[in-house]
Amino acid sequence: MSAPPEVIDAPDANRYEARFGDTLAGFAQYIRTAELIAFVHTEVDPAFEGQGVGGALVRTSLDAARAAGTQVLAVCPFYTAWIARHPEYQDLLYSKRSRVSD
Repeated sequence: MSAPPEVIDAPDANRYEARFGDTLAGFAQYIRTAELIAFVHTEVDPAFEGQGVGGALVRTSLDAARAAGTQVLAVCPFYTAWIARHPEYQDLLYSKRSRVSD
């Protein structure tokens, strides 16, 4: 198997990008708030399918969310399926927190 892609956060584009050198292999689009990051769409260039690009995007972005203390809303079906197969990341999923009564 070849080397994994480099995955970086591109906040100006609201997405994580996976690259092999200067070539964009895929991206994960997100909407971010102070406490939550919603992953809404993931796309991998067909030329790079089957090379671990999608998994690298998800793992890197979720590790960054964990490090930042940010909850994750997996709107994208790829994220939902990936997290279901990797239970060690399920604790990051957004859950409505209980509110204090007045």
